[in-house]
Amino acid sequence: MGREVEAKFYVRRLEDIKRRLEAAGAVLVKPRVLEVNLRFDTHEGALRQAGRVLRLRQDAKVRLTYKDLGRVQDGALSRRELEFDVSNLDAAREFLEALGYEVSFIYEKYRTTYRLDDLEIDVDEMPYGNFVEIEGSGSPIQPTAEKLGLKWSSAIQSSYSQLFEALRARRGLEFGDLTFDNLKHIRVAAADLEVQAADT
Repeated sequence: MGREVEAKFYVRRLEDIKRRLEAAGAVLVKPRVLEVNLRFDTHEGALRQAGRVLRLRQDAKVRLTYKDLGRVQDGALSRRELEFDVSNLDAAREFLEALGYEVSFIYEKYRTTYRLDDLEIDVDEMPYGNFVEIEGSGSPIQPTAEKLGLKWSSAIQSSYSQLFEALRARRGLEFGDLTFDNLKHIRVAAADLEVQAADT
């Protein structure tokens, strides 16, 4: 818990990133796992409009997360994050719904997590492309990004849901959830997400 500082990069060659992580001495913390994320909001979308996030995530365990509106700091996104484990996804969902929240967005990804020094590095396979997130609160993120061959000027400030909204608008997609099944027959380019590959 505390303040989250992260930088996100769109990448084309995931295997190159994994090789660079291993060469740099990164330790595999969590093997590749499917994450299912449920974003909650009021019926009017008050949290989204305020730039806040209320999320229930299931991978190897279940976690509830709240994030404040972020601000860009030295090229990385900084915001308060509160997160804790819950024992039961269905009970947690029912609890949030009893408070008046509803599921507003579902998104999936495969995530592999590494640790390098005091930074967490997530390799994310999204339904619309591959990304690397570098997160920490102590060490600067930029030197590690550059060590992995990632161009700092290509860091993305948008969330995965914001990137999806850009894709939906550009391609005229009618479905509202970011799932592998929804996008299985759609080829997505960097331009569709309004990003640039950082590993060029």
